[in-house]
Amino acid sequence: MALVASARPRQGRSVLATTLLLLGAAYCLLPVLWVLIASSKSAGELFSTFTLAPSTHLWDNLVGLDDYRDGLYWRWMANTALYAGVGAAVSTFVSAMAGYALAKFEFRGKSLVFNLILAGVLVPGVLLAIPQYLLLAKAGMTNTYWAVLLPSFISPYGIYLARIFAAASVPSEILEASRIDGAGDWRTFTRVVLPMMRTGLVTVFLFQFVAVWNNFMLPYIMLGDDRLYPITVGLNGLLNQGANQPAMYTAVVTGALVSIVPLIALFLALQRYWQVDLAAGGVKA
Repeated sequence: MALVASARPRQGRSVLATTLLLLGAAYCLLPVLWVLIASSKSAGELFSTFTLAPSTHLWDNLVGLDDYRDGLYWRWMANTALYAGVGAAVSTFVSAMAGYALAKFEFRGKSLVFNLILAGVLVPGVLLAIPQYLLLAKAGMTNTYWAVLLPSFISPYGIYLARIFAAASVPSEILEASRIDGAGDWRTFTRVVLPMMRTGLVTVFLFQFVAVWNNFMLPYIMLGDDRLYPITVGLNGLLNQGANQPAMYTAVVTGALVSIVPLIALFLALQRYWQVDLAAGGVKA
């Protein structure tokens, strides 16, 4: 009887946790569902039909999006892939080096550097957009690809995560054995440390990729040529045109739908790294 009584509270907590998770999933997925349904409507149906009632104009909207200024939308997508891909890759590598150094090396001012990085985590990126613009304007680099790429190379949050992953996943004994075998610091980092931090670095890459992909304020301030725009700034321009051309609203919604497809594909492609490491951890345990 005591076992049955103790099992009931656990079952109740399990049901409550499952319910909260389902509500959270619905909260996150409902906007995606709305974008998918809205993308299937014509300009006339978008504001005149029930919100969650689908239609049959998705292909027509995709064709219209493709025809806009000779495929300018796909130029925006390519720009966004460049900004997010290169920015996230370089940022992940820089974060790995910095996090490894902070976790495994002792040097003067280490605590100060780490505290400054923590302070950087707390500062919203939007506050840095104007100072970054002024600096890059002095260097004559505004309205170029570098104006968006350079600020994305350093991520305080990525460095913070990499430091935690390095401290947890790289044993000091392995580093000492590598040095005894004659490997220098760079070889130890590239051949030993990076593979051991792989799961953490995949997480850092994904976070930074999504952050740059969704970034709006920085490219909005830095860029004046619409052929350099990322997808966020480009769709904002289409949305502003919707006041005079209501047909643009369907292009905005359809463009937003297409823009999330690469993020979903990236997550599905990278999740295998987490699954592999979780399975490895289970075998070791």
